Amino acid sequence: MPWLSPVAEPAALTLEAAAERATLVRAGVSAQFSICGSVRRTCVVDGDTFWLDGVKIRIADIDTPEIGQPQCDREYQLGMKATYRLVELLNAGPFELRTIGDRDEDRFGRKLRVVIRGDRSLGDQLVSEGLARTWSGRREPWC
Repeated sequence: MPWLSPVAEPAALTLEAAAERATLVRAGVSAQFSICGSVRRTCVVDGDTFWLDGVKIRIADIDTPEIGQPQCDREYQLGMKATYRLVELLNAGPFELRTIGDRDEDRFGRKLRVVIRGDRSLGDQLVSEGLARTWSGRREPWC
């Protein structure tokens, strides 16, 4: 039954391929981000998810450690570092939001976006700093 098929996550992409295939959705985004509390309008949830003007966005080209339900202390600690670093990166100046392919949302209703500043993905920057992995199409363990 095709209508009962699970919603697939985005396919694995290299960061370079993601940036090349990305379609501009919004340019010149600039806002003041903090760690999310009870009000979630413009804030960072974790290292790969944030809210912007009341819209929840999942950074499409990376995966970061979980902080909500970590499998070990190492995952939580690295996830917190990624979260705080994402706050810094988003607050560092204007950026663009781009889509990849024809998929606008993930199975949780989050907008799938690549975040670009200049000609570099912020996801790529988190990967290069050891705080994220390139999205492989599925979650991999951090412990």
